[in-house]
Amino acid sequence: MLKLKERPREKYPYYSSKSMNYKILVTLGPSSLSEQIINLIEKQDIYLFRINLSHTPLDHVEERINEIKKYTDIPICLDSEGAQIRNRIMGEGAVFLREDSMIKVHFDDVLGDSFNISFSPDYIATQLQIGDEISVDFDAATIRITEKHKDYCLAKVIVPGNVGSNKAADLLNRKLELDPITEKDKKAIAIGEKYGIKNFALSFAGNKDNVKQFRELAGKDSMIISKIESRSGLRNLDGILEESNEILIDRGDLSRQVPLEKIPFFQRKIISFARNKMTPVYVATNLLESMIISAQPTRAEVNDVISTLMDGANGLVLAAETAVGKFPVKSVEMIRRLMDQLERWTPNTSIQELMDY
Repeated sequence: MLKLKERPREKYPYYSSKSMNYKILVTLGPSSLSEQIINLIEKQDIYLFRINLSHTPLDHVEERINEIKKYTDIPICLDSEGAQIRNRIMGEGAVFLREDSMIKVHFDDVLGDSFNISFSPDYIATQLQIGDEISVDFDAATIRITEKHKDYCLAKVIVPGNVGSNKAADLLNRKLELDPITEKDKKAIAIGEKYGIKNFALSFAGNKDNVKQFRELAGKDSMIISKIESRSGLRNLDGILEESNEILIDRGDLSRQVPLEKIPFFQRKIISFARNKMTPVYVATNLLESMIISAQPTRAEVNDVISTLMDGANGLVLAAETAVGKFPVKSVEMIRRLMDQLERWTPNTSIQELMDY
């Protein structure tokens, strides 16, 4: 494989002075998995359709791939679960954990409720210790382990809140070693290869060896997008860039590991570093979050999109907006309109010219 710094410039149109050729990566889900929606979305010149394995059961992966391929020729990207902790299914979609209540953390998979919860990967709960604190669903609730038994741990709710199904969780007081590629990832990659998929995203890429291991599974000719969303990914960015075809900044998961007020500065630093290495870089999370339920984005969101592109991002990733949102087509159209506006704009564009086009 060519080292990224050796890649010929002409193979990567991202760096053209005439057109940035901005790319859109669209996550498909319940809101968008139909022929009509996919056909409308692909009119916006989509780079990749993304399948998020964190929210796609393994026994649905093959069906999902076949469904997308039936409707479009746009390449599919399988986005791995990676090294992360998630809670399992909660009854009725979301459950409120009341402050000072006690909850069992089961070692086996159970249906969650106000008094029971379980986590994946399977081995995580067995490694918990008394005193461990676990934040669930982006700090929606926090529990502290108080007892450990043969089949479960007992925990006290110290921060109350609503917890949904399959939500990200973090061990706050210490670091656990997690496998960079889950068993589900390995099986999904094999399914993807069976159907000729060449694009794969490695979630929570921690170092260059993680990327090498992922490429061995996905195939030497695969296109690997490494996702920068952890402290280890930040520390080892140089090595990750060396082994990756492209990278993706996931601002959501990254904000679980670094202070929120630092996210804009990490984003700019990562983009600058990737551009210097001639590595395409994409940005995800909360780009048009309000469009999950609204037909129009906020003014702050459209400014964020433009600022992100002006920072040097080569493209953007729509996730919840298109996977579960009410307006998947309008969300993609808005991103493309913003990109088109930016490609026409120069620092010398007059106010009258802005008004006219």
